[in-house]
Amino acid sequence: MRRDQMIRGAVSLFKQKGFHRTTTREIARASGFSIGTLYEYIRTKEDVLYLVCDRIYDEVRGQLQGVDLSGGAIHNLTVGIAHYFKVVDEMQDEVLVMYQEAKSLSKDALPYVLKKELEMVKMFETLICQCVEQGELHMDESQIHLLAQNIFVQGQMWGFRRWALQKTYTIDEYIVRQTELLFQGIKGYYTVK
Repeated sequence: MRRDQMIRGAVSLFKQKGFHRTTTREIARASGFSIGTLYEYIRTKEDVLYLVCDRIYDEVRGQLQGVDLSGGAIHNLTVGIAHYFKVVDEMQDEVLVMYQEAKSLSKDALPYVLKKELEMVKMFETLICQCVEQGELHMDESQIHLLAQNIFVQGQMWGFRRWALQKTYTIDEYIVRQTELLFQGIKGYYTVK
């Protein structure tokens, strides 16, 4: 709970002021902590970005692990996509800050964040592999990997482009449309001349 307070306070400040212009003292104040209490949770301001990354990862993992595997592989993939997109919707600010401020991470810290991203993509690769194993999809490893990457980015797009997308779609409409496009590709949307 206190960790969540700190993350919310820091994310709000990072959105307003940016990572570099935000001080740990301001993060403590925005979190309702003393500076001493803040340092019980972090050593540096950069550590807050680790916590934001971990929170996003934990939410995605929790949602995908909660997928009911009794509905068939394509159904499971569809539900997994919906859960992921909903997490991005609920954590739009965290996702946006993570990507705006990832450039602020040190060369030692950046691999940690990138590893977490790849682990989230791997969760989708697993769901797609189940579709292949059950004969519901016919894809090779490179296609599986690319589809998983596409799903991951399409979810993030809701956070990055919400200012434009929310004028046209609700999150539920976005999930349906993106899932249709991911499954159908552009077949049927173009004519050969």
